[in-house]
Amino acid sequence: MQIFTLFTSKEDGNLAYHVQDDEKNVKTNRERLSIKYGFDNKKLIFMNQVHKDNIVIVDKNSKNLIDACDAIITKEKNLPLMVMVADCIPILMYDEKKEVIAAIHAGRNSTFLNIAQKTALKMIKEFKCKEEHIKVILGPSIQKCCYEVSQELANIVKKSFGNEFENNRYIDLQAINKKQLNDIGITNIEISTYCTKCSGDKYYSYRKSTNTGRFAGVIMLKV
Repeated sequence: MQIFTLFTSKEDGNLAYHVQDDEKNVKTNRERLSIKYGFDNKKLIFMNQVHKDNIVIVDKNSKNLIDACDAIITKEKNLPLMVMVADCIPILMYDEKKEVIAAIHAGRNSTFLNIAQKTALKMIKEFKCKEEHIKVILGPSIQKCCYEVSQELANIVKKSFGNEFENNRYIDLQAINKKQLNDIGITNIEISTYCTKCSGDKYYSYRKSTNTGRFAGVIMLKV
């Protein structure tokens, strides 16, 4: 068994059905991706992400589309989980010893709702995972250099998390997620420094163009 993780790019095309794209194009992009990386597209589980904190445990009997959900967890082998983003943080989480994986959509609202921490705690409660064995990858996303918000939201960040996470209305979502995980003893965290808005044009960015596709984070227990 190995943990397979992947962050797609624009080269892989748009992977979301809910944006302004032809459904056939999305289906083709997903099929090509599955062939390229060796997973079964028919088993792919993804979410109707709603920027909240609903976390669902899935298995081989689950539907492909999990509605009103921002994190999915499984211990099912060869079952790929996918999170789709275009500035929000795609988080992949896993415990190799217990063979449990998760895909998490951590936008601003879900981050404020502690979704990464809550997902880890669910893994610990439901599957007996241990904090020291959980590894976390935060994929490419908008960084503190570009994530400007209203003064009202900036004040919420300072009040809820601390002054160090806000600078002149620019907020650091990556650091907030890291702190939330650190607070429960998870320290094995890898954070991409690639800013989807300003580092280049490799990934889709909603802040650059509201009419844009979605790239994805994919994780699977591969046997």
